[in-house]
Amino acid sequence: MLSTSEHAQIAVGDLTFDVVINGPADGDAVVLLHGFPESAAAWEPVTELLGGSGLRTYAPNQRGYSAGARPEGVDAYRIDHLVADVIGLLDALDLDTAHLVGHDWGATVAWAVAARHPDRVKSLTAVSVPHLAAFGRALREDKDQQERSSYIGLLRMEGKAEQVLLDENARRLRAMFGDAVAPRLVDEHVALLTQPGALTGALNYYRAMSRDLDQTPAVTVPTTYLWSTGDTALGRAGAEMCGEFVDAPYEFIVLEDATHWIPEQRPDELAKAILKRTGTTPD
Repeated sequence: MLSTSEHAQIAVGDLTFDVVINGPADGDAVVLLHGFPESAAAWEPVTELLGGSGLRTYAPNQRGYSAGARPEGVDAYRIDHLVADVIGLLDALDLDTAHLVGHDWGATVAWAVAARHPDRVKSLTAVSVPHLAAFGRALREDKDQQERSSYIGLLRMEGKAEQVLLDENARRLRAMFGDAVAPRLVDEHVALLTQPGALTGALNYYRAMSRDLDQTPAVTVPTTYLWSTGDTALGRAGAEMCGEFVDAPYEFIVLEDATHWIPEQRPDELAKAILKRTGTTPD
């Protein structure tokens, strides 16, 4: 089955989101939420596979990343707003429900959407970041996770983080991807985040974090969670606790020797997991 791709601008309240749409118009809807420091381009290797299997995918550049959706101030990036953006996109696209996929910060948002609005989510595929209560417990109790998350302190430093990441032609920002992500995709991510205000918007996700995330209730939609053994940011403790916070059919997939950048590095295995969770059979 051939897939088609288009770029659209979708208005949600006062904000306008850039959304990459792929796959047949009559396909079952899948919304894909990217992480940091990525962009909707992170999903390109995956959406080709999903679209070719008959799914209709919607990959937005999220709040702070889309040029028309960069409100100022840390408070504008609290989880309530990020969740509302996803529901607003579904409404604007006339989608009563959709399958939801998220990686990194996109997974954080996806967990919260699924927990708060299960009537709008057909299924959840979360990548790298476990359920927020599991991550919160690991961060409190597991020394390994505490060490892995130490970088967050820098990202929460207003001004300092931007300087560090953008100095020397964004050398450190590029270095975060190592050699796991194709240079073309790294260039796309960096080009977006070096636009005026974009990196600050993206970093405001970290600056707006609160302990309330720990109180996210269990999700009640069918869920798949993928974690990679080579992830330097997310450890095994939170990954293995994740299933305790899913009150629905659940699958935990471990990708051996993969880095944090699963969508770009292991798109075939991720697409296979999404197709299984959505009940879609590849052509």
